[in-house]
Amino acid sequence: MTRGRFITIEGMEGVGKTTHARSIRQRLEAAGIDVVQTREPGGTPLAEQIREVLVSPREEAVDALAETLLVFAARAQHVATVIEPALRCGQWVLCERFTDSTFAYQCGGRGVNEAFVEALADTVHGHCWPDLTLYLDAPVEIALGRIGERTRDRFEREDIAFFERVRNIFQHRARQQSRIVQIDASGSREAVDQALAKALDGALEAAAKRS
Repeated sequence: MTRGRFITIEGMEGVGKTTHARSIRQRLEAAGIDVVQTREPGGTPLAEQIREVLVSPREEAVDALAETLLVFAARAQHVATVIEPALRCGQWVLCERFTDSTFAYQCGGRGVNEAFVEALADTVHGHCWPDLTLYLDAPVEIALGRIGERTRDRFEREDIAFFERVRNIFQHRARQQSRIVQIDASGSREAVDQALAKALDGALEAAAKRS
């Protein structure tokens, strides 16, 4: 059986990852593809519990290394029980966030050593990296402005300087990794959808050649 394709959606809060994930899934399913849609941190009951620990505001300061290890604990469970089994069965996996977010938030935002994260990534999913990453990019002020007045989680409460560091790492990885397609998410939803459709067409063409 042909292995499925692994697609991730990356970007800061407020860039529309969840909204666009729905339209991406619909486009893939319209092409006859069996899609598993999931997210990180989360994607399994255990990983969702870890997500709550990670994102819930708290008075206790969370150590950056402890935060990183929790992220990878959730990811290990997610890869082992959801992502990898689906890919082996020929399904496509569409995931909001993956290890690119860890480099951006924990290395860029928190200052965790990149070599440490690389070692964790190699251990947890060295065999399982995205085939295509759609990075939704927007200036920090625009992205955070879209969050509005909703109750913010522990990450959303960080200052602008934190998110500028996060964005810098995302942009750097997009320049370095050919699998990452940077999409301007500052415009209209229609414009973003068109750019995403163009990127997906390339993935669909590649899949057609493999089948």
